[in-house]
Amino acid sequence: MLIHIGFGNIVNTSKIIAIVSPESAPIKRLVQNAKEKGSAIDATQGRKTKSVLVMENSQVVLSALLPETIAGRVQAVVEGSEEEPAEGEVE
Repeated sequence: MLIHIGFGNIVNTSKIIAIVSPESAPIKRLVQNAKEKGSAIDATQGRKTKSVLVMENSQVVLSALLPETIAGRVQAVVEGSEEEPAEGEVE
């Protein structure tokens, strides 16, 4: 499933490991290291980074949306997919 993380940017929810605030020193180091290695994806459109998504493949995605907003969208997608029966499945 895909979720919108702001400004027309979309990520795969099944690849997200963590959604964290960028304020702590360890996360700042993680982001800096990812930028140096070229594994950071900046989806902020020049705005302040308010959340960092840590992905399965060691990439980090920077978003201008709050972590709570993104987490709520992920939760809504997960809950929505659980309610719908899979193709060929009987209700």
